[in-house]
Amino acid sequence: MKKLLPLVAITLLLLPTACSSQSSPVSVKPGQYRAVLKTRGGELPFGLDIQPNPNDPKTYTVFALNGNERLPMDAATIQGDSLRIPMSLFESELVAKIDGNLLRGVWRRRRIAQSSQTLPFEAQHGLTYRFTPNGKPASADLTGKWATDFGSKTSKVDTVNAVGVFNQKGNRLSGTFLTPTGDYRYLDGNVVGDSLFLSCFDGSHVYLFKAKHDPATKTLTGGLWAGIAGYESWVAHFDPKAELPDPAKLTYLKPGSKTLNFSFPETNGKNVSLSDPRFKNKVTIVQIMGSWCPNCMDETNFMSPWYKKNKQRGVEIVGLSFERSPEMAVSGPKIDRMKQRFQIDYPVVLAGTNDKAQASKALPDLNAVVAFPTTLFIDKKGQVRHIHTGFSGPGTGKYYDQYVEEFNRLVDKLLAE
Repeated sequence: MKKLLPLVAITLLLLPTACSSQSSPVSVKPGQYRAVLKTRGGELPFGLDIQPNPNDPKTYTVFALNGNERLPMDAATIQGDSLRIPMSLFESELVAKIDGNLLRGVWRRRRIAQSSQTLPFEAQHGLTYRFTPNGKPASADLTGKWATDFGSKTSKVDTVNAVGVFNQKGNRLSGTFLTPTGDYRYLDGNVVGDSLFLSCFDGSHVYLFKAKHDPATKTLTGGLWAGIAGYESWVAHFDPKAELPDPAKLTYLKPGSKTLNFSFPETNGKNVSLSDPRFKNKVTIVQIMGSWCPNCMDETNFMSPWYKKNKQRGVEIVGLSFERSPEMAVSGPKIDRMKQRFQIDYPVVLAGTNDKAQASKALPDLNAVVAFPTTLFIDKKGQVRHIHTGFSGPGTGKYYDQYVEEFNRLVDKLLAE
């Protein structure tokens, strides 16, 4: 993903007060909620679907709703008078006091030791709209492709570092931004009059987009609020031909290198290398990733079932996970949680930290690691044949379909050799 301004607000954990004794058990009203995080850019809305777990009456099944995505959270529990919705993969959670149809509390994400970043959180049962109720008039139709420059404050775009792809029905707007290193996942929102409003919350990404449309110049000018305190201005021009740089040309082998040399440990301590017998005479896919990275999780959600279906054809996958800590005691459990959640059958190793400069040093055969994820395709002789930077996830629609088609075509070609 495109790196945003650093998050600077660090606060100590403050949870809603839970009563130690109550006359009757507290429960959550099941159904859909309109949830909001209160950010510096204003309210950032998203949907929550909360249902009692039929197999465990003490827990709730929760999905975050963004556009067409129903993203499962971890099992939610009642603690005193509050509901706790964990997202352990991203070290974040929603904790809110239950008050009839309302939930009031905080979203927090652990950053350093026991300190956390927090934003106020509220959710109201029975509301399904995003920014404004459906049926409100929109004076612009923003469907199509938009050449976008993040970081620009002027109406003139000199460089294009993203492509917005939007679909509008009435005043409802959905889509995402494609960038050379990934996408902004599922964005959902509204067009209100001549203004765009889009948002996403998935436990890690916290995005709020606003922009004003100028019909005379077919230009969108606005801002992006990300996380606790990140902000960027952005400008976009309507351009049906807008394209990004070739993702196969951003990361490449250094002159003289033909393969990827590495030896990193799995969480059980066993080192994995491409010279291991399991990879001999196999087409091998190397996934440069991290458990903290939602785009990597989108790719893993594709890779894991694909591997189960295709491994008997002579294909292997290995994940090189670059985590926030190089210590196995810290990062090993995160890798194991990721493997469990996505039912990963192929090895995933701890390769180092998620600093791109450090990741590049860990893989000296590459010119640079410029994005998480990055995917390498290695032939039966052990030679790197293709490197794809970034990943166009399912939130990108046809671009995801094109990626899957190209992925399968390339693997089929290498298997046939």
